[in-house]
Amino acid sequence: MSSTTRRDFLKQSAVASAGTILVGFQLPVFAKKEALVTDAFIRLELDGAVTLMMNHAEFGNGAYTSLSMMVAEELDLDWQTIKLEAAPTEQRYYSPLFGEYLTAGSVSTASSFMPMREAGARTRQLLLEAASIHFNAPINSLRTANSKVHHQDGRSVSYADLISVVEANGLKPPEKAKLKNPNEFAVLGKPQRRIEAPDKVDGSAIFGSDIRFDDMLFASVVRPPVYGGFARDFDGTAAKAIKGVVRVKKIDAGIAVLARDYWTAKKAAGLVKVNWENGGNGRLSTTGYSIEYRKLSDKPGLLAENIGKAEQIIAETEDGLVIESVYEMPYLAHATMEPMNCTAKLAGDHCEIWVGTQYQSNDRTVVAKMLGVPEENVVINRTLSGGTFGRRASKTADFVTDAVQAASGENVPVQVIWSREEDIRGGHYRPQFIHRLKGVLDKEGYPLAWHQRVVGKSIMQNTKHDPAYMVRGMDIYSLDGCLQEPFGVFPYGTSYQIPNHRIESHNPPKTGVRPHEWRAVGHTHTGIAYECFLDELADKGNKDPLDLRLHLSRNHTRMHDLLQKLKKVSNWEKRLEAGRGRGMAARVYSNSWITQSVELTVDEDGSYSVDKVFCVVDCGFAVNPLGIQGQIEGGIMLGLNAVAYGAIDVVDGRVVQSNFHDYRPLRIHQMPEVEVHIIPSEHPPTGVGEQSTTPIAPAIVNAIFNATGKRVRDFPLDRQGFVLKG
Repeated sequence: MSSTTRRDFLKQSAVASAGTILVGFQLPVFAKKEALVTDAFIRLELDGAVTLMMNHAEFGNGAYTSLSMMVAEELDLDWQTIKLEAAPTEQRYYSPLFGEYLTAGSVSTASSFMPMREAGARTRQLLLEAASIHFNAPINSLRTANSKVHHQDGRSVSYADLISVVEANGLKPPEKAKLKNPNEFAVLGKPQRRIEAPDKVDGSAIFGSDIRFDDMLFASVVRPPVYGGFARDFDGTAAKAIKGVVRVKKIDAGIAVLARDYWTAKKAAGLVKVNWENGGNGRLSTTGYSIEYRKLSDKPGLLAENIGKAEQIIAETEDGLVIESVYEMPYLAHATMEPMNCTAKLAGDHCEIWVGTQYQSNDRTVVAKMLGVPEENVVINRTLSGGTFGRRASKTADFVTDAVQAASGENVPVQVIWSREEDIRGGHYRPQFIHRLKGVLDKEGYPLAWHQRVVGKSIMQNTKHDPAYMVRGMDIYSLDGCLQEPFGVFPYGTSYQIPNHRIESHNPPKTGVRPHEWRAVGHTHTGIAYECFLDELADKGNKDPLDLRLHLSRNHTRMHDLLQKLKKVSNWEKRLEAGRGRGMAARVYSNSWITQSVELTVDEDGSYSVDKVFCVVDCGFAVNPLGIQGQIEGGIMLGLNAVAYGAIDVVDGRVVQSNFHDYRPLRIHQMPEVEVHIIPSEHPPTGVGEQSTTPIAPAIVNAIFNATGKRVRDFPLDRQGFVLKG
């Protein structure tokens, strides 16, 4: 592997490219320096390849494909000529939404749609100008297609052959270029298979754990048994006696054993004797949190939303007419198929890192601060990632700092790989949450008053994101999906209209395990509580659950149309035979509207199968329908998995689960048939990466009630007598 960094390569290419043109927003070669914006760079190679710089991570989300489609559309590229390269950690690549180099929140498509298209259009205009010189013909006699410029007389010239014309004439891309109208699209809006898939199939794709150097070492870390504990001292004598072990050292995460290969390091790590301190967490438990949170949910919290007089109406209503329920959702681990890993090399005051990450600007900042060096001395080489679900956006950059500390003083690259047990027992988790809900119906059986208290740890509090995501002391991610009106930076509500609606929040201290974003963040608990309680109110008011939502969304066109479509495509009014049930839920997340209905079968012993899922989504203009379908299917899988089995338990400060035998992944034969309907839209594109995870769990819970008459309010389902078959 070359020692030349991507940053070095870009700099060399920009100032001395004899056969390469870099084109993009504010690239110093062609444009004056302006404000920091997200860039999409295009590199035309002499051999005919077109290299696209990817400023969003690819971890199964399809970002590489959708971003490539945007450029290919406006530049009229031959798809086979496209090559991809991860962009370096520079501000011109930062997300304009986050102001950081971060792939999260299902906003990659939305934030890139115009910048990537504009980069392609400006490059196309540059090449047309060059071709005009080449053919000595007016531009209006030329057209582009398949990585060539074609003259109306039949002659053509490849983009690669125009490089010399551009250089010889000092041509520059225009500041602006005309974009295609949607009715001209040949790539966007058409199903496209994943651009990086062939490399994954033939094994040439490089993930973080694939990084290899001739002189590298591998490290296995002995981690504290109590979450948040640390090593006081250790004896590595037995470990160092193993052939191939190079060093045993203390790092912040525990004791790192360095060896010539991973399995030797892992074997030796089991021989290290460590005296641990528990960090004050030795008596913490999820049962204790549950008791504490339930008590808190009975007390007034910070006021997030107060529409009408919900509290007064509920207080003045007879006890028998107030519907009250408490929903509890456990901790969840990310459990990505490729466990956390990172490779690092330190040389003097420079550090180079190879890692699959969502959050490379943060990783660089954390490492630079830890090492006491300028940020430009830390180079992040981003690889593909084998899943993340939010885990690889660690604010502490923990899996990166492990490798950097292990590599300190070694003068060779060191790769740290987390075992499955380390990953599950020492990860960051979706927080445990309690929701206490009260409701009152009007004389017609519709919700009149809604009062909800949400209790769980804040993800954003006391982080650098505190100013943006903490509103009046409340983490908006704890409440996302509960509020009828926009809150904080989230410009959307539930799309339901209940005349009296009060939401309160408790964010208890962040003791014990570390809270972290999990795919769809707040909606993975707010969605269950809100959508299941809506069904409870529908039942008490003798209303059909879908018709109730149609009534509540009558003033929100996009949600209302979505629900009408679901009712039609799912044959909602068709009766099911005994033992079968139907349930539904609908959510708005990151400006995408989505609804799902589920059909399932429940046996007398409580075992069940999820037979079919109907999903209708409005995500604006559908950039890649095939990619949307894949993301929806994957999101449904993850949400189903979590509600069926997902739970992380803590006893005496120790995480109980350790591997896939007790933190079960869904098996392929348990996956239901999924029918996806994408609403045609002229709205700008929005995300689908997390959206489909949000309705599936409450839809299943509501379907179980429909089939059995039994409500489930504590999760996962297998702990309440409902076990997914297989």
